[in-house]
Amino acid sequence: MMEFKSEQKYLILSPRKIRPVVDVIKKMTPIKALEKLPFIKKRASEFILKVIKSALANASQKGVSAENLIFKEIQIGEGPRLKRGQPVSRGRWHPIKKRMAHIKVILESKKNGTKS
Repeated sequence: MMEFKSEQKYLILSPRKIRPVVDVIKKMTPIKALEKLPFIKKRASEFILKVIKSALANASQKGVSAENLIFKEIQIGEGPRLKRGQPVSRGRWHPIKKRMAHIKVILESKKNGTKS
């Protein structure tokens, strides 16, 4: 089995906001996911779209057709947090944690598909 990986790291978007978009597409083929993602009205969909396109480009570099690929794994990991703050009354400070995410997509060729 051939695997093709692509990842986007240090994305300033909470993993909690990305995971519902991934839940919609993880059972699809990558080709169908590319068709559906532009119609999902979430900011995370454009970042996931880029990572999937990158993984498909990696596969095409090795001579594997996009129709013969399936998702093996889509990981949404948590990255470091930017610690920022909001000043409030009486000289106090309320913390704001800007969360980051890492998106990792692994594609593999189908078992019945031709291998290159």
